[in-house]
Amino acid sequence: MTRSPLLAGPALAALLVAAGPQAAVAAPSTVQSEYAVSLYGLTLAKSSFRSTITSSGYELDGTLRSAGLASVFDDTVGTVRVSGRFGAEMPRPDAYTVDYVSGKKKKNTRITFAGGNVVSAQNTPPVRTNRPGWIPIASGHLANVADPLSATLVPAGSPDEVCRRTIRIFDGAMRADLRLAPAGRGEISIPGYEGATVRCTASFVPVSGFQQGKDSIKYLRDRARMTVAFAPVGATGVYAPVEASVSTQIGTVKVRALRFEAIE
Repeated sequence: MTRSPLLAGPALAALLVAAGPQAAVAAPSTVQSEYAVSLYGLTLAKSSFRSTITSSGYELDGTLRSAGLASVFDDTVGTVRVSGRFGAEMPRPDAYTVDYVSGKKKKNTRITFAGGNVVSAQNTPPVRTNRPGWIPIASGHLANVADPLSATLVPAGSPDEVCRRTIRIFDGAMRADLRLAPAGRGEISIPGYEGATVRCTASFVPVSGFQQGKDSIKYLRDRARMTVAFAPVGATGVYAPVEASVSTQIGTVKVRALRFEAIE
């Protein structure tokens, strides 16, 4: 739900889940993770994240960059940062910032939160809300929401709890719900982690902050097939995505972790 197609790929796994009880966070951990985004087997983008999780909060810093042939046609470079704490039922972000350059275009989104509610959201350049069919965001839509990156943190008492949730996400422009459902277990072997994953399906429900009738939104809502797989972050009781896929009008975009390693 970022505003660049290439940034949307690395952030795909960041759009699909939110958190559970604070008590799940048992031990601090810092994880270095790297992801590759592909379409038809061709790498479109790569991203790297450093995530620190403690009993009192979390910090995530990331870089995102187009790769392969995609960098020839759309050279995109970005950085993203979020910090927050864990509430009783979900992450409570404090601040979310994403900056990226795509070709000659520079874009920035900054969101501040308090108690799970959006206090302010700034986009440079501004979001064009005067387009025909634009669905405005109501004040109530910005309560009890998480940014896309905070939504990757999933405290859960057991693997069975990971996928049984609906989350409310705001990316600075769009409000959407993602309804998760269990889809079984899987396995993955990557540097830093080899073991079981928890698989979920996801349904995309746009709420506001989008252009009604837009083909891409209609496709995601009505036809897209989304899956995401999570792995535990050390001994924290928190799960994070290691694989994700979403069908689009031009093919299935896949995200896979290349590294998922506790470094502290």
